[in-house]
Amino acid sequence: MSKSIIQTNKAPAAIGTYSQAVKAGNTVYLSGQIPLIPDTMNMVSESFEEQAHQVFKNISAVVEAAGGSTSNLVKVNIFLTDLGKFASVNEIMAQYFTEPYPARAAVQVSALPKAAQIEIDAVMVLPE
Repeated sequence: MSKSIIQTNKAPAAIGTYSQAVKAGNTVYLSGQIPLIPDTMNMVSESFEEQAHQVFKNISAVVEAAGGSTSNLVKVNIFLTDLGKFASVNEIMAQYFTEPYPARAAVQVSALPKAAQIEIDAVMVLPE
């Protein structure tokens, strides 16, 4: 099985020892994305809603760089610093995904990198 690294300038550069995504066979493992603006590497804003939109934009950019779309995502993990934002996440996610939706987990964590309020990672399977 071949393994390749996925990288795009349309999503934030890795800020550690990881790749934006790794493709193994027809499966793509996306690293967590936080709400950084790719061009500046700064947080989009303090607004949770704007942060959530930016994360979905970043995920979409990596997915497209890997040759897929959000419809190819099979598993999404959402990390929130406030689970009270769960309803907002559902509303925002519906703007980026159509049915059938991927499997998903949403959990509250005590902190995220750069004081982000949301982080998302995912697994995508590309058509053969």
